[in-house]
Parts: sequence; C-alpha cells; structure tokens
Amino acid sequence: MIKYLIQGGKPLEGEVVISGAKNAAVGILPATLLVDGVCKIENVPDISDVRLLLEILSDMGAIIRRQSPNVLEIDCSHVHDMVAPMELVRRIRASYYLIGAQLGRFRHAQVALPGGCNFGPRPIDQHIKGFEAMGAEVRQDGGFIFASAPDGCLPGGRVNLDVVSVGATMNIMIGAVLANGTTIIENAAKEPHIVDLANFLNSMGAKISGAGTDVIKVRGVRSLHGGFYSIIPDQIEAGTYMAAAAAVGGCVTVRNVIPKHLDCISAKLREMGAKVTEYDDAITVEKVRRLRRTHVKTMPYPGFPTDMQPQVGVCMALAQGTSIISEGIYDTRFRYCSELNRMGAAIQVDTKMAVVEGVEKLHGSVVKACDLRAGAAMVIAGLAADGQTTVEDAHYIERGYECFIDKLRALGADIRRIEAPDNPTKAKHAG
Repeated sequence: MIKYLIQGGKPLEGEVVISGAKNAAVGILPATLLVDGVCKIENVPDISDVRLLLEILSDMGAIIRRQSPNVLEIDCSHVHDMVAPMELVRRIRASYYLIGAQLGRFRHAQVALPGGCNFGPRPIDQHIKGFEAMGAEVRQDGGFIFASAPDGCLPGGRVNLDVVSVGATMNIMIGAVLANGTTIIENAAKEPHIVDLANFLNSMGAKISGAGTDVIKVRGVRSLHGGFYSIIPDQIEAGTYMAAAAAVGGCVTVRNVIPKHLDCISAKLREMGAKVTEYDDAITVEKVRRLRRTHVKTMPYPGFPTDMQPQVGVCMALAQGTSIISEGIYDTRFRYCSELNRMGAAIQVDTKMAVVEGVEKLHGSVVKACDLRAGAAMVIAGLAADGQTTVEDAHYIERGYECFIDKLRALGADIRRIEAPDNPTKAKHAG
C-alpha cells in the first residue's frame, strides 16, 4: 500500500514544469503498433499507466529504448500477433486502444476488458459500434473483446457516436488508419489529446483531417513509417497545480503548458477570485484573498473537464458561500466528497449534483484516493488543511502524475511517500 503523509498549512511558492499529457500518451503508445519503423517520442510522462503499456508492448515483441526518462524509441516492426497479457491489460483503462491497434495491423484482436480507475460503469459500446461500422465483426465473451475483419479487409465506414466519447473517438481513429477505405466519425470528441493522437499518426504517414472538430475523416493508407513526435503538455496536470495554488495559497507558475487548453480552468479560478496571469507557455496562479463561491458543470472539451472536478471541488470547499457542481460525464464521480467531509468540508451529494457549503478551514485526517483525480484532490486538501493528513491508496495518483511528490516539495509542500505492507500484522509475523 502506498500512502502520502502531508503536513498542511504551508503556502505553495515557485515554479513547476508540466509533463507530457497522460491521455495523449496512452493513445499514442498503442498506436505505435501500426508503424513499420522506429518511432522516437519525446515528452512521454514517466507514470505507472505508461510503464504498464510499455510492458505490454514489450511482451508483444516491441523493441523499446529509453534514451532518457521522457524520450523513447519504439520499434514495433516485429511485434507478434498475440493476445496481450490479461494481468497487465486489466490494470489499465487505456488498454482498450489495443483493440483498434491490433484490428488495424493484424485485422483481428483479442483484448481483455480494461481496468483502471473505478468510478462507475464506463461501457465501450461506442467503440464496438465504431468498429462494426468500419466492417469488423465484434463480440464480447469470457471477459474478452474479440474483433475481426471478414476476409481480412476493413473497408471503413461512417460512425455516428451516440454520445461524445474520447476513448471511442481515439480507438476508432487508430483502427481506421490502415483500413482500405475512408472512415468518418461524427459527433467526435474534441479534446487536445485527440488532436495530438491525430498529429502523431499524420506525422507517421496517416491521412486524418478534422481532429479538434466534431467530424473527423480518416482516409486509410497502406502503411505508416517511423518518425519523430513530441507529446503535448498535460492539461489536467497543469490544472491540478493551478487549483492547488488557489486552494492552498501562495503563488505558483506552471510552465510548459498551452494556455489555450486551460482557458476553462483559468476562467473558473479567476471567477473564484484567484489572480491568473497567462504567458506564451506558462500560467501563474496566485491566491490574493479567500476564494468566492462558483458553479461548475463538467462537459466535453472545450467545456470544464470532468478530470478537474475533484480538484476544483477542494477550492469550493474552502470558498466563501455555497457552490454547486453538476457532473455531466460520470454518475459516481462524487465519491471523494465523503472523504473531504471527513476533513471538515460540508458537501451534500444528490446523484450527479453536489452542493458545497464553504468552510474556513479543513483539518487533517486519514482519507483515501478513490481514483486518480480524486487522489490529487485529497492531496490538495491535505496541503490546505491544518495538521497531518494521510492519503491512502495513493497508487491511483501515480497512474497520472509524474514526480508528484518531488514537484510539490519543490513548491514548499511538506509531503512524503511511504510504502506499507497491505497486511502489516502478517508482514510483522513474517519478519
């Protein structure tokens, strides 16, 4: 068990450099299966989700060279046509991109149902709809997804997604790149990491247009060649440090960002009373007074991201007045609220809405990271609280934040990481 121990009450001061985008990396890495040659990829975040995907690719026969912690060379030219290890696939949500990648390269796929954070049902029916529209036969059986192209041919097709789905948009793009015809994705998601995946594939020889709009066209090509690519900065990591500065206090400059990607977060923090200053590739957030109440409704990009809802929820918990959060993406993303209430917050949840009565202070407690972003929120709360906070199940946090402890310490946070046995009594007797 990984825990974070936090001594709160210290303002955050200084600069933090943002890593590559998790949500882009976990799509780009499986997409390297389509490339006949060496992909040199920079700005790859060194996080547990990425390490799991690299282990899966390596087991499949990919040659991976790490030139530095954040620069990789990946050669999938001689990857085996095999089933990815179930024990690895089930530990990461983004493993479903292997379906599109294997279907595109081998014309068939067998991938275990994915794992990852557990905050409610997240069906992959839109992925399946897309693959079927492209001409694949898809079935689910025994905890696996089976997909195949009849007669070894994917003709492509028109996909109209019933809901805006980031994962389905990216998976269909990956599967369509080497199809024999053209695939059109309507009601596509527009997130920055979708544009990044399209740019990566195009740099390797794909023909994708419209990424960043609600209609994406993928014209199938015969093959992809190797090349160089640099992953965009992580929008949610940047937003997390911005929210931390606003909640905890102090002045933090967040570097290596694309400010346009952070517009909705910057606007919300300004609305709450934080001072937000934008530069070409950096943003400074300073808490100059107690935050004010606000309302947030999570929506697909360019709306307010659901992945920032818990972090801003901590800001609301400490703001003056009553704030309201409406969750427009996931039904059960409010599990972190009961953990915040253990620290003195006053939050009432009703299905997809939370009413947050601001309090002047939070107090340290023992809380759990319910998922990746909820875990980040618990850390922010611990940094803002009086006394000591212990965040349990912190392994969730390390799925998406590179060097989280080191970066926070550099800002003046009193935080440390400890690893404890899952069963301390058993470990004591064993010793």
